[in-house]
Amino acid sequence: MLYELIKWLNEVTNIPGLGAFDFITTRTAFAAATALIISLIIGKKIIIWLRRMQLKEVIRDDIGLKTHLSKEGTPTMGGVIIILSIVIPAFLWMRLDNIYTWMIIFVVLVLGTVGFIDDYIKVVKKNKSGLHGWFKIIGQVLVGIVIGAILYFWPAFAEYNTLTTVPFLKEVHIDYAFFGDEYAWLIYIPVVIFIITAVSNSANLTDGLDGLLSGTSAIAGVILGIFAYVSGRVDFSSFLNIMYLPGTGELTIFVASLVGGCLGFLWYNSYPAQVFMGDTGSLALGGAIGALAVMIHKELLLPIICGIFLVEAASVIIQTTWFKYTKRKFGEGRRVFLMTPIHHHFEKQGWPESKIVVRFWIVAILLGIISLLTLKLR
Repeated sequence: MLYELIKWLNEVTNIPGLGAFDFITTRTAFAAATALIISLIIGKKIIIWLRRMQLKEVIRDDIGLKTHLSKEGTPTMGGVIIILSIVIPAFLWMRLDNIYTWMIIFVVLVLGTVGFIDDYIKVVKKNKSGLHGWFKIIGQVLVGIVIGAILYFWPAFAEYNTLTTVPFLKEVHIDYAFFGDEYAWLIYIPVVIFIITAVSNSANLTDGLDGLLSGTSAIAGVILGIFAYVSGRVDFSSFLNIMYLPGTGELTIFVASLVGGCLGFLWYNSYPAQVFMGDTGSLALGGAIGALAVMIHKELLLPIICGIFLVEAASVIIQTTWFKYTKRKFGEGRRVFLMTPIHHHFEKQGWPESKIVVRFWIVAILLGIISLLTLKLR
């Protein structure tokens, strides 16, 4: 909205300097700054309000980590800070006539609402189980259906709607139209549903230590923002020999809001955390990252970009599967890890929480660099 106002003023008054806001890079910088300022300013006020309303974290008795008992009473549902600091700058600085703007904001708001309901049930209704897992899945599937349907059926995307880039291979794409264009949507839309659901839930599992998810999400966001920017420019996409996707440059502005919001939230969420994001933030962040990858046709890079999320989710799946198998076969369940998600395994080994988080950030940065190398190493 602010961009539209500045554009109108530039046309009417021709004030020197206003034309700079036509550039995505300018609006990206302002979006990041706006998100950071909003999260820092409203963050403290929301934390105070959460404390006043007694919306505090309830630590489950069976968690098995005594160090986490001290977290009891820390305000939760702080994901509201992240969502506000993402959505407000996005509306201010993104073009409102761009379909990507509305799609990505839709993802954040819907999944943020699902997470908010889950946190509300846990904190206000005192039901530690929260929202039933099936209701979360329904919300994620709904988002996947909407995003998948738009990306497939929207006329402007017809030329490349079923294509996705294969990392490290030059001019090689996977076409979801395996059985012809007529039935391609039967494959493409379920793939989109799976990706958004998987990344959203993986992010939710990653949110277990102070600053872990907000930091890794910011790192993943920076990488996806770079891909969105170069994919949306004819010159860069031609030079790098990647798929040209008109309009995706606007997603760079959204990513700047996401990164700025995460960094501002990290001010309060770093160890020892003054507030937790809860499912309100984790589901929204994970869903947004998954949707971004789909929109820029880089979903096959997600295992690298979101490697931390993948390992966290895989550890839970491996632990659960092996425990059930050994219990059925030997009568007693056995574990692969001391505790899952895997960050708790390292806690059980005696690693300090802050060391685990920083080392996971380092790994996330390395994975991000590897992802960027795919632009040229093909």
